[in-house]
Order: sequence, then C-alpha cells, then structure tokens
Amino acid sequence: MTFSQNGNVSVEEFFQIRETNEAIMEYIDGIVYMSPSPSTKHQRISRRLERFLEDFLDNKPCEMFHAPYDIQLESDKLKGKKIVVPDISIICDKSGFTDERYIGVPELIVEILSPSNQSHDLVTKLNLYMDCGVPEYWIVNPMLKAITVYTINDNGMYEQHDMKTETGSIHSKILDGFRVEMEELFKQPV
Repeated sequence: MTFSQNGNVSVEEFFQIRETNEAIMEYIDGIVYMSPSPSTKHQRISRRLERFLEDFLDNKPCEMFHAPYDIQLESDKLKGKKIVVPDISIICDKSGFTDERYIGVPELIVEILSPSNQSHDLVTKLNLYMDCGVPEYWIVNPMLKAITVYTINDNGMYEQHDMKTETGSIHSKILDGFRVEMEELFKQPV
C-alpha cells in the first residue's frame, strides 16, 4: 500500500513522517510504501525461519536481522534513495552498519508475502533487489506453502535457483549448507 503516489516526498520528509508513525514504511524514489501488520501465520513462519538461520549462522561471520530494520540499498547501479524493511536480511559485510540502519547490499533477503502486498514483494522489490545486486532473494508464500529462491546470474539478472511447495527441502546458494525443511517451516502449531 502506498502512502504517497506522486513520488515527491524527500528522504528528509520520509524520516519526519516515520518519527510520528508506528507503521512499517519504506522509501523508494520519493514514494513511501506502508506495509500491513504481519498476520499470525506470517509471524510464525518468520520466527521459525529466523531460528533456523540463527542456528546456521552461529560462529559464522554473517549476521541475521529481522523487521523492522532499515536497509538503505546502495550500489553503483542504483540512483536515488531506497530504504526498505525486509522481513529478514543476512549481512556479511560489516562496513555498512550505522547506529540507525545498514547502508549497502545484504547477501540474502527474505520477504514473506501477505495477501495485501504481494505485488510489492513480487515485482517492485524483486526488481529493486536484482538491480542493486542482492545475491539471493527468497520469496516465502504462506498461502501456497511455497518458497522461491532467486540468485543473481553472471548477467546481473535473477534466475530461479530453487523452488518448493509444501514438502522437501529448499537450500541456499549463497549460504553454503543452509537448508530448510518445508514441513518444519509451514507446520501448524499443536
């Protein structure tokens, strides 16, 4: 859902709006996007995936960050300010950390779809993450119990690396050895 349609909000105005608003907001080229509050299913999936990632990353140089945490995407390929709030980010290059946010490009980003913002994650963010060179992008679809993993190819374009629905295990190309069992991620609570 967009807060501003005409694209004329400055980054300074964006931060002022955020100071007086509790909503999760993103800023892409002058447009402010508001995200809905996560659903119960979204929270359960996010919590499990975070736990799997934390266990995998223990004693490794990369760190996991979860929403709400600002990522200010910066790369040679991007123009303008882009501040996103991914559901999960894996960051290995520590040089971009500030007290407020991370500035740079995470190694892996996970977005968990919600019915009301699917096009934002499937189109807007997919193209943005590809354009700035995020090496791996996971799209988790709770409604279909599916995960699609995209990785950057030699031409700087995303190609589907892995995709699973409901059963089996899905794996990362960037985090060598990281796998998720679909049944564990999408299981119903007891």
